[in-house]
Amino acid sequence: MTVAPAALHHVIDGEETAAPTLLLAGSLGSTLAMWEPQVAPLARGRRVVRLDLRGHGRSPQPPGPYAIEDLGRDVLALMDARAIERADWCGLSLGGMVGMWLAANAPERIRRLVLVCTSAHLPPADGWRARAAAVRAAGTVEAVADAVVERWLTPPFAAANPALRDELRAMLAASPPTGYAACCEAIAAMDLRPLLPRIAAPTLAIAGAEDLATPPLHAATIAAGIPGARTETLSPMAHLGNVEQPEAVARLIADHLDRPEAAP
Repeated sequence: MTVAPAALHHVIDGEETAAPTLLLAGSLGSTLAMWEPQVAPLARGRRVVRLDLRGHGRSPQPPGPYAIEDLGRDVLALMDARAIERADWCGLSLGGMVGMWLAANAPERIRRLVLVCTSAHLPPADGWRARAAAVRAAGTVEAVADAVVERWLTPPFAAANPALRDELRAMLAASPPTGYAACCEAIAAMDLRPLLPRIAAPTLAIAGAEDLATPPLHAATIAAGIPGARTETLSPMAHLGNVEQPEAVARLIADHLDRPEAAP
């Protein structure tokens, strides 16, 4: 069921009139603050728009059900409201799923695509529905926070950075439970694999070698489905790759966005 677009909370960094614009969307249970390590390097010569997806952060949390399409249409509404005709997209996890939907269904709006630690299909669906049910029953994402944040970072990185780990856990636990559960169910129902051959935007899929949530095989599947797509694998890196490898991820994003256009 498709529902009315939500007016997404967003923050603009960099040069307001610069082109192209880069849109950044994050992981399930995150806010736009997760992209802070990348703002400075990516905002040089660009307008960077970080956004909270539907059900996240300061964006609306309408009652479910949601579909990936709904999250994508929210983004198109934001682009229209900000007069962004065409943009680059970088999304991590859930943000990457939304990016694939956008690039397949609104190809004229997406110039280049970066997909970080994400998947086009992430079974088992029952696991996502069980997580949604646990959050609804508890009335808080706190119910699943420890299990989720454990997969966001490699154990050595988490042990060496306890304050950062606790900050990320607090962000996750504070997620609106209605939106979190509905997004879990959207992932449960998602299968973007048939859409991949329709994506014409030059695409880079970045994987973390130690990512247990979306292992490198998922990036390989995406790259095999999107014509001309490339993959890069970083190590050590788990699911929240832009936090664990901030400089390397920023460099890969910038290099991909700045690559010369292919000759016709």
